[in-house]
Amino acid sequence: MSPSVRTELLFLFLSLSSRTVLSRYIEEDDTSDGLYSLLNLEQKRESEDFIFRRPLRCLDMLAIEGHFTFVASSPQQLSCAAFIIGEPSEVIGLELSDVNIDCDVGDFIKIFDGWVLKGEKFPSSQDHPLPLHQRYTDICSSTPPSHASRSSQNVAMVFFRIHNPDSGFTLVVKKLPNPFPCNIMSQSPEGSFTMVMPHQHRNCSFSIIYPVEIQLAQLSLEQAKSNELRPKARLSSGCSGSGDYVELLGGNGVDTSRMFPVADLCFPLSGLAQMKISCDNSVVRLVSSGNYINRVSFRYRLLERHQLPEAQENSLDNMCNVE
Repeated sequence: MSPSVRTELLFLFLSLSSRTVLSRYIEEDDTSDGLYSLLNLEQKRESEDFIFRRPLRCLDMLAIEGHFTFVASSPQQLSCAAFIIGEPSEVIGLELSDVNIDCDVGDFIKIFDGWVLKGEKFPSSQDHPLPLHQRYTDICSSTPPSHASRSSQNVAMVFFRIHNPDSGFTLVVKKLPNPFPCNIMSQSPEGSFTMVMPHQHRNCSFSIIYPVEIQLAQLSLEQAKSNELRPKARLSSGCSGSGDYVELLGGNGVDTSRMFPVADLCFPLSGLAQMKISCDNSVVRLVSSGNYINRVSFRYRLLERHQLPEAQENSLDNMCNVE
């Protein structure tokens, strides 16, 4: 599948989701442009000395480092949002400069550690290391104003509303290395990844906003409780009592706590365990007690629209419909 088709699939989900984006702060996004093909404009630059600059749109997706400037051309009544995404092994550094807004008339700029889509947050409150109120950086309420922020994962977002023409700001995006990636939003429907959790009581999710086939290639858990793949649709107890396990989730949102638990594993695995999840969002979630070093390696590939899961010993029927 070509990169342009992959990009369109990703931003089809984001475009539809963004119409009710930013629960609590943005009730409705009236922008109809959507996020189609914006990632194609964010191609990597080979020169490290080159600073990429371009205007920031009211609804935008940023996938590379650079300086992005928003200037209100007319009285703004729209709630705007910029979604920033990096590679799985990166976190996002954000800085605001040349800020020219009037908070007294209702202007605001807020930075969020993660994404908000359809009123749901990624990572979920269960998986993020910070309480919800600490994930927001509010330029208007900070004293002194805080113009810099660093995400905990490879996604972050900025949402804003500016009323006065010629007012605006510049957003500086930087990518920083993350030695232990956790809570990742994949840019691609095909690839492979290894999640490692070294002696930390923390849950990590790898979210793929596509219907995919997932192949678990290796699972190393120090606490073995079982010797089979447990489909949660048929077994409610599952592996949750073990403290260290991997679960597969499917759903049409981004909050893992609201997604359907497809199956879980709580035993060391060497070889392939394969499952097809035909949902808008497919997730591999590693739950760790903090007592051990846990590791899970997996591959994933896009399911075509006509493709249905094949009957296999370690497979489940469709949990979601692909239109």
